[in-house]
Parts: sequence; C-alpha cells; structure tokens
Amino acid sequence: MSRLPETASGQLPTPARILEWDAAAADRALDALEAEVPSSRGMVRLDVPGALEAIVIGDSHGDWRSTEAAVRRFLEQPRGRLFVGLGDYVDRAPSDCGEGSVANALYLLGLVARYPEQVFLLRGNHEMNRAIPVVPHDLPDELGKLWGASPERYGRILSLLERGPLAATTPTGAYLAHAGFPRPAGPGWAERLDRPTEADLLELLWAECQESRVHRGVPRFTSADLTAFGAATGTSLFLRGHDPDLNGRWSLSDRCLTLHTSRLYERYGGVLMARLDLTRPASRDAVTVEHLETEGRRYDGGG
Repeated sequence: MSRLPETASGQLPTPARILEWDAAAADRALDALEAEVPSSRGMVRLDVPGALEAIVIGDSHGDWRSTEAAVRRFLEQPRGRLFVGLGDYVDRAPSDCGEGSVANALYLLGLVARYPEQVFLLRGNHEMNRAIPVVPHDLPDELGKLWGASPERYGRILSLLERGPLAATTPTGAYLAHAGFPRPAGPGWAERLDRPTEADLLELLWAECQESRVHRGVPRFTSADLTAFGAATGTSLFLRGHDPDLNGRWSLSDRCLTLHTSRLYERYGGVLMARLDLTRPASRDAVTVEHLETEGRRYDGGG
C-alpha cells in the first residue's frame, strides 16, 4: 500500500489537493515517492500479463485537468490496462492550473507509486533539463511560489521523473518515445539507452518528424529512417509527442502518430489520448484516438 498522503476516501490526492499542501506535506510526499517509484531501464518492454490495452497520453505540460481526464479512463479498469505517458509533464502550464507543473508531476508520480507495474512515465526533453536545458523551464519558479525556493526539492522531483524510461516497446510491435529513435539501431540498441550519450538524447527527446513544420535545429527523421528502425527492432508503429503541429495526425505512411494532451496545443488537433490495443499487431488499426472532455473548456478554478 502506498505511503503517499491519501484523501478521506482512500484515494491518492488530486492535483488540486496537491496545490493545497504546505512544504512539510510536500516533503513527506517526496519521501514516500522516493521509496516507491521504481527506477526503470532506458528501454522497457511493456509485456505485462493481462494487459489488453494501453492508455497513452502525449505532452501534458502541466495541464493536470487533462491528465486527470485520461487517468480516469485508465482507472475504469486498471487490471486490464497500462498507462503510458510520452513525456513533457512540466512547464508551460495553463493559467487555470496554478503551479500546474508541480501538481501534474506529483500526481503522475503518485500514480506510478500506486501501480508500478502498469504505469510508465517516459521521459521528455522537459524532464531532462539537467542533461540538455530547455526553455521555458517553469518548474523551479512554480516550486518557489508554492513552498519557497529550494534547489533540493527541485532536484528531488527531477530525479524522480528521471527514473522513467526513455522508450518502450510492446510485444505487438509498437515503439513509444517522446520524440524519436536511436540511429542506427544496431545490436545492443536497447542496452545502449541505459547509458545514453548526448547524441542519443537528442534523437530520443528532441528529434523532429520530417513532416513537422517545427524547426528547432535538431535531428529530423524520415520515412526511410523509420523503415530502417522498424526492420532492426521488429516494430511497425511509432507513438510520440513533441511536435505540436502534428498533434493527432498520422504521418510517414500511417506508421507514426503524434499526440498532445494539453489545452496549450488543442488548436492543432485537440486534447487527445490514444487507446492502443495490445491484443493485435501494432498498426493504425490497433489505435483509437479520443478527444478528452477538457477540450475547449476553460475553468474558473477549483478541482
């Protein structure tokens, strides 16, 4: 049983409740998370007995209201489901989420602590700020507003987020990562991600799809690159985030889907989550994209 603070009903605290904690309560929660959140390898295989589908969210960027909506779908039937985040849980929070980066991160980490064999928070470039800095990076300022400036508390949260994997595969042939994939993917590619180089991190966390209109001056992968990666790894489908202009769009001959789960980017395609069927070979036909109820909604506050 998780040692995280619980509500009176025995549930993990909501993001809105997390924002009401004082510094002492936050530190107790971090103590519990550090004891309960597992450290993953760089690449994990989502081969979980009994799992029939995976709920997959894209970049949520502190929009805990949208994260909560997706988590509710997972909790409808957690025994038969996995929950996978594609990274970027912090920074750029919507104004109606308060210090949303903090609430979103701790809420999701609490979900990992409660379901460590079913919840996987892949790292995005915003979780790896200490390796390759990102702009904006609002998490330190949000923490200061909530509980006072504390480099130690900031480091503890980032260290917990860094425990997540960089990438994942399924037995059905899906590959999931925040942005891209290692090139080339020769023998030992998965083991290499346990000690990634900066070049590896640029490929996995920063790479852009050739069909994106976003240009950050980082590696771009092509349809031929994805074909070569699939042939080397036995994968046929790529689920990712990172490029907001591709939100909800299938690209590279319907082998790549980009997802965002934040109202920050809903103008590009909505506030989305995906259901990945784990009982059939990975392809576009195995994926159902759903628009969350937060789409188009603004809040006056409250949880």
